[in-house]
Amino acid sequence: MANEDLPPYPQMIMEAIDALDTQTEGANKSSISEYIESKYGEVPADHDDLLTTHLTKMKDNGELLLINNNYHKPAPGSPPPKRGRGRPPKPKDPLPSGTTPTPAAPSRPRGRPSKDPNAPPAAKKPKPSAGSTGRPRGRPRKVKPQGVENGVEA
Repeated sequence: MANEDLPPYPQMIMEAIDALDTQTEGANKSSISEYIESKYGEVPADHDDLLTTHLTKMKDNGELLLINNNYHKPAPGSPPPKRGRGRPPKPKDPLPSGTTPTPAAPSRPRGRPSKDPNAPPAAKKPKPSAGSTGRPRGRPRKVKPQGVENGVEA
């Protein structure tokens, strides 16, 4: 069979699980892959990647359950799978048809802008005078005691 004659992957996966699924074990990824290859013969070169992608999507959508690395069909009337922890991702907006996605280039480079070498030097700011209060800036110096002779205080 040619690749164009293959049914969609979700349909092939459901057929494989129906054929392989038992009440206790289920069907793992390798057995599903072997079943599809044996039934449909020629599969695409990227069969393993496609199978993994579709199994993951079907598991996330609740069409399949993954229990002990085996895929099962959910029982009819069973509750939908619980959402994982954390905030769900934002939905992606589809692009208009005929457009190609382009990376959003920043309008300016990151970081601090470089100085213009042709710019005139900036005027220096005048320093405020320290004599306005009559005291120097900072912590005052320690004062040594006057009456110390031979290590004994008077």
